Amino acid sequence: MDVSLEVNGQPRRLTVEPRVTLLDALRERLGVTGPKKGCDRGECGACTVIVDGARIKSCLTLAVMRDGCSVTTVEGLAKQGKLHPVQEAFIRRDAFQCGGCTPGQIMSAVACIQEGHTGSADEIREWMNGNLCRCAVYPNIVAAVQDAAEELRR
Repeated sequence: MDVSLEVNGQPRRLTVEPRVTLLDALRERLGVTGPKKGCDRGECGACTVIVDGARIKSCLTLAVMRDGCSVTTVEGLAKQGKLHPVQEAFIRRDAFQCGGCTPGQIMSAVACIQEGHTGSADEIREWMNGNLCRCAVYPNIVAAVQDAAEELRR
C-alpha cells in the first residue's frame, strides 16, 4: 500500500505491506532511527513520536493508518541548528545514561508540556509513566521536564 507522511516537516512517500508498523516504516524504510524499538509491545515508550500533535507509541500503530499524517520524531525538534528546550534540559539535567529511552522520553516530555501536564513533579511523573528508563534516571527526567516547561512558558 502507498503511504504519504510528513516526517519532520518533509513529505515522504513509501510503499509498505499493510502489517508494517509506523515504527518499522520510520526506521527501516525511511532511515529515521530516533524512535527506538524497545519492547515492540507499547510497554516501554522508546518508540514515542508525535503524530498530528498527539503522542503515540509508533510500535502500536500501522503505517497505513497514519497515511496523510504529520509525524515528528526527536530528529525533527531542533530548528536551524538550535536544540529544542526539552533537548537542552535533558542535557543540562543529565536526564539520560544509556540513551535507549531518551528519544521517546524527550518526545513524551514535549507532549507533556504541550498538553499542560507540568503543574507538579507528581503530575509530570503521572503523565510520563508510559516511558520506562532502565537506568532509572527518573528524578533527572522530571527535573528536565520542569526546566523546559518553565523556559517554554517565558
